[in-house]
Amino acid sequence: MEMTTQAAVEMDRRLKVAVQNRATVDALYKALLGQGHMDKVALLIASDLEYWFHGPPGRQHMMRILTGESAPNRAGFRFEPRSMTAIGDCVITEGWEGQAYWVHVWTLKNGFITKFREYFNTWLVVKDLRPAQATTAVAWVEEDQKQVEKITLWQSQPRDLYRRSLPGLLLAI
Repeated sequence: MEMTTQAAVEMDRRLKVAVQNRATVDALYKALLGQGHMDKVALLIASDLEYWFHGPPGRQHMMRILTGESAPNRAGFRFEPRSMTAIGDCVITEGWEGQAYWVHVWTLKNGFITKFREYFNTWLVVKDLRPAQATTAVAWVEEDQKQVEKITLWQSQPRDLYRRSLPGLLLAI
């Protein structure tokens, strides 16, 4: 099946947005890892940022940094992404420090970070659950055609998963 010109243009637009979103999140981490340039960070985040956290109490390090409660270089935790993946309007970053494994899911709109989901010591799987006509991510349909399994877009890759057990979450986007 040939791709129409309109579909090709839309795919190109989505790719450009994903690349720009990834660059924005990368700039955020670089500003935090540098000298804690919170003025640069503030330019990347919407003033009404939506925040969600899953993990052990006391591990909300990034939110304490973003709200100014802790300075990035004095937070007692260093967020250095080991992987960064852009999927549509979301950018998923993953990393670890010591025994702490983390995943951040940043949602962007018009170049600004509008939503932040933080997961600590949690195995995360991201799936696209949009209707088939909205995406090409349908993997298979069961025989009764009532259940549709969507393709996995991303999943956690902690370096020491084989040595430990993490609670799991499914994130639908």
